[in-house]
Amino acid sequence: FARAMAAKDDARLRELLHPELDFRAMTPKRIFDGTGPDGLLDAAEVWFGEDNILDVESVDLDSFADRARVGYRFRLQNGDGEQLVEQQAYMSERDGQIGWLRIMCAGKRPIQ
Repeated sequence: FARAMAAKDDARLRELLHPELDFRAMTPKRIFDGTGPDGLLDAAEVWFGEDNILDVESVDLDSFADRARVGYRFRLQNGDGEQLVEQQAYMSERDGQIGWLRIMCAGKRPIQ
């Protein structure tokens, strides 16, 4: 999931996400809600846009009861320079795909 997000691989994300995905995310400036893969893909476009190049800095996997947790950090490069972005995603499976997804984003932070 994190590597597909960094690669902006919409086709791979659609494979991973259930057609009836229940999605919510919180960033420092906005809350996103959606149903289906398009909700996540639309949010990812707002977060990362086409002008940003993302490299995976780290991925951390864990689970809690019936939820999986994926923490990931991206190095973001664009015309403004380099920044770090970190998100924590909690998810549950539905029919072999991600059916429930909550993401908390720390925002874009300057590299010091």
